[in-house]
Amino acid sequence: MTQQAFYEAKLAYETDSWDLSEMIKDEREIVVVDTRSPEFYEKEHIPAAINLPHRTMTLESTQALDKSKTYITYCDGIGCNASTKGALKLSMLGFDVKELLGGLDWWKRDGHESEGSEGTESTGVNCGC
Repeated sequence: MTQQAFYEAKLAYETDSWDLSEMIKDEREIVVVDTRSPEFYEKEHIPAAINLPHRTMTLESTQALDKSKTYITYCDGIGCNASTKGALKLSMLGFDVKELLGGLDWWKRDGHESEGSEGTESTGVNCGC
């Protein structure tokens, strides 16, 4: 694989919080998927995200999902691989998937709000990537 092919593939399968926030604002055909347990989702999650823990992803648990949309998976952050496991499982089930770099941690660091019992307000700061 060439360097160019590597970076093209990386951009095809990953996104960052700035791009995700723009996709949400533009009302693109995406579904944001929190791949963590329901307990962590209830504490805090990205607004409009659905909770679909990677451990429960099966043909049956995903059959009501729209395969024409792009699914953006995330978890806590770089120390967690639930989003990678979820992205792999969804792609194996025939979904178009991207993984959010840095997960919820970088989402909040870039100034975006979160919801849940421990949700935070937007700080208005972002990376402007």
